[in-house]
Amino acid sequence: MNAARERRVGSRAERSEGREPKRDTTRAAIHRESGFTMVELAVVAAMIAILAAMAVPVARYSLRRQKELELRYQLRLMREAIDQYKRLSDSGLIPAKIGGEGYPPELDDLVKGVTLVGQLDKKQRFLRRVPIDPMTDKAEWGLRSYQDEPDSFSWGGQNVYDVYSLSDARALDGTYYKDW
Repeated sequence: MNAARERRVGSRAERSEGREPKRDTTRAAIHRESGFTMVELAVVAAMIAILAAMAVPVARYSLRRQKELELRYQLRLMREAIDQYKRLSDSGLIPAKIGGEGYPPELDDLVKGVTLVGQLDKKQRFLRRVPIDPMTDKAEWGLRSYQDEPDSFSWGGQNVYDVYSLSDARALDGTYYKDW
């Protein structure tokens, strides 16, 4: 190791005499001292580009999958609130309206709340607010009444039996969001 160092820097005698030390100009020495070649830089850049190209679709699908999970959660939350309203109506704690079948007349009634029978100034609320549809970014939902057909996309207006997304897009599994 010392011999190689002396070849690069020069001998002590040359340095003490004030002469310019001899440099090792062999091809191996020049190659050792040089930086990266253009080929090496191009290979590294290509590898980074390939990794970035693989990461973009994964990130895009993970964002979409997160929105789908949020949509499923919001639908489940509203459907459970509708079912809770129906249970209280069937047990006689909420006055039933003729033709309403015990379901809420509007989606906003789940937020505003209803006065329970036999209790003064006590309202039962089922939702804090109408959730936002993550696919449309609006607090608007498709509604079905009990009298509507199960696959109908037009609301009869009698009551709120079911909710669905107004998005016409397809999910990652190939189904439409409005069919969930």
